Amino acid sequence: MEQYVVSALKYRPQDFEEVIGQEAITRSLDNAIKQNHLAQALLFCGPRGVGKTTCARILARKINIDDSSSDIEDFSFNIFELDAASNNSVDDIRSLTDQVRIPPQNGHYKVYIIDEAHMLSSAAFNAFLKTLEEPPAHAVFILATTEKHKIIPTILSRCQIFDFKRITVSDTVNYLQKIAVDQGVEAEEEALHIIAQKAEGAMRDALSIFDRIVSYSGNRISRKDVSENLNILDYDNYFKLSALILENAIPSLLLEFDELLKKGFDGHHVITGLSSHFRDLMVSKHQPTQELLQVPKNTMSSYIDQAQKWTEEWLLEAIDISNSCELSYKNSENQRLHAELCLMQLASISHPSKKKSLD
Repeated sequence: MEQYVVSALKYRPQDFEEVIGQEAITRSLDNAIKQNHLAQALLFCGPRGVGKTTCARILARKINIDDSSSDIEDFSFNIFELDAASNNSVDDIRSLTDQVRIPPQNGHYKVYIIDEAHMLSSAAFNAFLKTLEEPPAHAVFILATTEKHKIIPTILSRCQIFDFKRITVSDTVNYLQKIAVDQGVEAEEEALHIIAQKAEGAMRDALSIFDRIVSYSGNRISRKDVSENLNILDYDNYFKLSALILENAIPSLLLEFDELLKKGFDGHHVITGLSSHFRDLMVSKHQPTQELLQVPKNTMSSYIDQAQKWTEEWLLEAIDISNSCELSYKNSENQRLHAELCLMQLASISHPSKKKSLD
């Protein structure tokens, strides 16, 4: 049986042009290499799964390529990776600094990639300072971290800092569509949107979820498959809940909430999602803010249609009620009752008697 390679590894970028969502950083690094203005100590910081280590490896390979080397040469003997989460002692750093003195046998630079750099102990940071301040000409250090605020100021002052951003939903969806075509998978755009939103800006997470869904549903991915597999509430659930709220249908609303609980959804998750749904309805009411709604075009029309049925006053009150419930939910003794009370209050906003007073 042929060995399976997960998408996060199979589609790992091999050049800066292939990195998604970090154009400003990849362009800066590429120009720095071409103009020979690359600092010897770099700090890559940002959320997980956005390309920090990938860019570090691409950089390490590109600075070693010259006219006599091949583009496919990976210079793996010039790249040293240290996971600071498990190698954070003074001895680990001293071992690294001892290696730094030895020049590379091929290529021009030895590149040291220190992942999760914020996990280094204070003593390890201090042992590293002198080498980082005056590195040999053949050494380049790349520190990667998800928590820049934990890096001591003396280290930060010696590094050129690059802040990686979360990858947008649209960029993630576009990339997943290309991968789906490459793998012969037919995927609904709404399904890929749910995957992208679940990944929260991390491409590695998006690819892992994509692999999981493909294993579940085969060569055709639907929105229903994604929702079932990830056990999440999709747009239809919130459209139905908000429609019942508008109709003041408290009994039906409580029964629908009960059905969601029976399916294994947490009451807190339902209220949180409903609060976000009201926010999406608010931004749907005005054309300039509709671009803030990161959903497929056909779903956006549903948001715009339902948004017209709410006044801004009602939506503001709905957001306030659901957000207050969300904040106090975990401290409630009877969490189900707490959520049900929130739903009943929401269903009372548009009650005819209250509507009359608002008008």
